[in-house]
Amino acid sequence: MSLSIRNQLPGTVTAVTPGEAMATVGVRLSGGQDLTAAITRESAEELALAPGSAVRALVKSTEVALATGRVDGLSIRNRLPGTVTAVTPGAAMVSVAVAVEGAELTAAITRQAADDLGLSVGVPVVALVKSTEVSLATA
Repeated sequence: MSLSIRNQLPGTVTAVTPGEAMATVGVRLSGGQDLTAAITRESAEELALAPGSAVRALVKSTEVALATGRVDGLSIRNRLPGTVTAVTPGAAMVSVAVAVEGAELTAAITRQAADDLGLSVGVPVVALVKSTEVSLATA
């Protein structure tokens, strides 16, 4: 199956916490970082997610925010440290490739944000992704 979502991070389910309508799913990415996905309880059941299940965490590049410094006071739990490996500018938006441990992410951000952050190859960043913006797929 082909997907238009560029960020497809392989990992293993570490925990599933079902709620009434939603479930949180802990995922250990192949590089060792932990990620949390908030998906519907029904989806977690249909995918038969359990600790040890192999999954791919799917994140649209427009849902990846970048920070160049320490991040405090945010509810965003998914914080993946990395290094900028490419910056591809467009008229309004910029595509930023970020190497994180064991994978590469792409963030689509405004040109103004990229300029304000001083993004260039080699700059250390933290990729931020809300748990509700992480989808899961099984192999």
